[in-house]
Amino acid sequence: MAKIISMAKAGKNKLPADQQKELMAILETRFSKNMQRHKGLTWDAVKEKLEKSPEKCWSLEQMEETGGEPDVIGQDATTNEFIFADCAPETPKERRSLCYDREALDARKENKPKNSAMDMAFEMGITMLSEEEYQGLQKLGHFDQKTSSWIKTPDEMRKLDGALFGDYRFGRVFLYHNGASSYYAGRGFRGSLRV
Repeated sequence: MAKIISMAKAGKNKLPADQQKELMAILETRFSKNMQRHKGLTWDAVKEKLEKSPEKCWSLEQMEETGGEPDVIGQDATTNEFIFADCAPETPKERRSLCYDREALDARKENKPKNSAMDMAFEMGITMLSEEEYQGLQKLGHFDQKTSSWIKTPDEMRKLDGALFGDYRFGRVFLYHNGASSYYAGRGFRGSLRV
C-alpha cells in the first residue's frame, strides 16, 4: 500500500515497458478465461485502447497489486470506453481494514485505520463502485461471499455519518449501512476504471 501512495504523490503514473507488458499478459489471460463478463468484446480492441492510455495501465497495475484482479465488465455505448472492475472473488486483500472516507478517518480519535477507501481509490486513479455498479457486477458472478465491500454512498446518507457496503450471502446481494468511521478486517472496496 505504501507503494501506491508514494507513486501517486510523486506523479509517476506510467509503468516501465516490461511491467506494462507483464500486466497486459495478465489482463489478456483473465479476459480470455472470463468471456461471460464481456460478451461481444474483443481483447484486441481493449489492448489498443490500453496502449494509448499509459496512466490507465498504471491504475490497473495498482488494482492488480492490491488483489483486485481487474477485468473488463462492459463497454459504455455512448463513450465507447471499456469498463474494468475488480473481479476478485473476495474484496481485494490489500484494500481491507479501511474506514469509508477522509472525514471518517479524521473523526476517529484512536485506533485509526491506515487509510480510507475513498482516499485509496483516488490515489489509485479509480472510482469506488456505486450501488448500481455493485449490483451489476454481482450479475456476472458471486462476489464477496465471505467479505464485504464499501460502496459509493449518496451524499445525503454520508451527511448523516452513514456509509453503504454490500456482500453476497444466501443466494442474493445484500446492501447494508454502517458508520463511515467503522472498519473491519473483512471489509474493503471494489473499484472501476474506464479506458
